Amino acid sequence: MSDTQALTEFKQQFPVLLPITVAWGEMDAFQHVNNVSYIRYFESARIAYLEALGQEAKITSNTVGPILADIYTRYRRPVVYPDTLIVGTRISELEEFGFTMEYQAFSEQQQTVTTLGKSRIVMIDYSSNQKVALKDCVLDEILKLQPELGS
Repeated sequence: MSDTQALTEFKQQFPVLLPITVAWGEMDAFQHVNNVSYIRYFESARIAYLEALGQEAKITSNTVGPILADIYTRYRRPVVYPDTLIVGTRISELEEFGFTMEYQAFSEQQQTVTTLGKSRIVMIDYSSNQKVALKDCVLDEILKLQPELGS
């Protein structure tokens, strides 16, 4: 598979793509990007997805919003500087009180997926700190971005 074909196929799987330039300072003593950096990359990708839905990531402007309940990361290949990662993000499962997001980091240098991730997002009422059902308006925006979830 050609380099262009690998990236094209990767991009077709995700409705939101976020390019991230690997910084020299993200490398650790083992001479690869430190594991904690991927959690930050996935956070940035999660925010990009929420922005694509028209959701703000501000507690001050909303009384209900998304909270990260848990996160999982699988490291398949080390990444080193210089590189650019394309982080693809999609919702893989809708739930009553939120959803599960899936992430993949594609290395332009290696032309393959280097890191996989999943997180569970729960909708919270910030004033009561109680989980609340996913609003229909948010669900509608998700289904516009990912119509296959409505099937």
